[in-house]
Amino acid sequence: MPARPVRRLLPFAALTAATALVLSACAVPGSEGDGELVWSIEGANLSAGHMDPQVSQLDVSGMVQRAVLDSLVFQEADGTFTPWLAKKWEVSDDSTEYTFELRDDVTFTDGEKFDAAAVKANFDRIVDPETASAQAASMLGADFYEGTEIVDDHTVKVTFTQPYAPFLQAASTPQLGFYSPAVLEKSADKLKAGGPDITVGTGPFELTEYTPDQEIVYTRNDDYAWGPHDTKAPEFETLRVEIQPEASVRTGVVTSGEADLASNIPPNLAKDLGDGVAVDSIEYPGLPYSLYLNEKYGLFADEKVRQAFARGIDIDAAVEEIYFGQFPRAWSILGSTTPGYDASLEGSWPFDQVAANALLDEAGWTERDADGIRMKDGERLSVRWIAWTPVPDDRAALANAIQSDLKAIGFEVEREVLEPGAYNEQYEPKTFDLTDWGFSGVDADFLRNHLHTDGFQNASQVSDPEIDALLEQAVASSDQEKRNELYTELQQWNAEYTAIVPLYSPSAITAVGERVAGLSYDLYGRPLFYDVTVG
Repeated sequence: MPARPVRRLLPFAALTAATALVLSACAVPGSEGDGELVWSIEGANLSAGHMDPQVSQLDVSGMVQRAVLDSLVFQEADGTFTPWLAKKWEVSDDSTEYTFELRDDVTFTDGEKFDAAAVKANFDRIVDPETASAQAASMLGADFYEGTEIVDDHTVKVTFTQPYAPFLQAASTPQLGFYSPAVLEKSADKLKAGGPDITVGTGPFELTEYTPDQEIVYTRNDDYAWGPHDTKAPEFETLRVEIQPEASVRTGVVTSGEADLASNIPPNLAKDLGDGVAVDSIEYPGLPYSLYLNEKYGLFADEKVRQAFARGIDIDAAVEEIYFGQFPRAWSILGSTTPGYDASLEGSWPFDQVAANALLDEAGWTERDADGIRMKDGERLSVRWIAWTPVPDDRAALANAIQSDLKAIGFEVEREVLEPGAYNEQYEPKTFDLTDWGFSGVDADFLRNHLHTDGFQNASQVSDPEIDALLEQAVASSDQEKRNELYTELQQWNAEYTAIVPLYSPSAITAVGERVAGLSYDLYGRPLFYDVTVG
């Protein structure tokens, strides 16, 4: 075994194996028994009310709170589902009713019993308007959710007003994980801030210390015996999560041995970690890192301007240079590892400044000012891009490349990096031209949030009855082949309409120190600690 094992990129489809867990088998085995694992994460916005995955839209919320929150089912690497807190389940032929038989030996770390009433309390809390959940509520069906019925102490029936095929996938995520009913009754308003005796679940760890913007300490739940595949409590006692927004700091601590594990490592730093550090890279399924063009606010109302914007960016060159070939350039609003991906779009809208210039000429932007920026009727061809802080160095470099490419065709992009409060002041009323993010998800139903007229992440402000109908048909169908056909139609529509400009498909890159053995990942590339030992 080499001193510095480096794993190749593992796309979603390549994760199929005899077990659902992608094991870090090359790490140096640790000792049996108690110990501490130190995990360095970015986590910059957790303290801004993002400690509750049932409310937060940030991936990091679910990533860290998976240590506390268990789910009804576990999704395997091949996309199938196996028991977790539910021993078995039945789905009605029309996918409107899901009946779960629950384990009867599960307790929350505060001593409360996990039962049918706990499931109902959590699900009803998620869809309660006062909770102000967006992502989790959408995953629970939102307006389609009719309710959860307690059949008996350990049987629940979840009912939807129409067929809802994505529910099992949603039920495998921490967003639909379970808090103690006692917490929901007495302290639900404190869950967004989180902390000891507040963030209480049935998971393999208990949150015992929390210093915002510094660290979260999880202590082993010694009674745990109900994990996926009946896994028991981890062999190490303490999971210490250090919040370190700077990527260079995260790579530094894992290289020096101050941390055993570091997440969200950028490609430029992952290649130089040195001996004794393994690198695991798993491409996210979901919506690639993309630009969202707001067609209802300003210049992007013109389809030709949107198309010229997309064709005027040399995405291939920028992504290759900035990400060292580790992240593939994206061609579609579904990443290449996402079920339903339309590979026929690859190469269909390449960088073409000649075509971009022609489109802008056709749109009437034929004059130029002293700076070379196009003009029409005395107005500059200038748009505002709002970005959520913190912005990693790689994305800042990508933004600079985009601005430079577009300036060459007379298209000005002014970028504003905003703190969360200031960002939301513009995002909520949609007073911006474009913004950016990526979104991880295994089921393509997440496109409903981004493209439906009523989608809570519809930053482009698309409002098209035909698109709404396609999204509604896809979520209602239990035929995966039919759903894939509908999502193919949506991908092809966006490639022409250009509501969203996909840039690249990121991977979850994790640096693993040599003390760690038995590390595994979920389908999103997030670490799981059930079988970990620390040497």
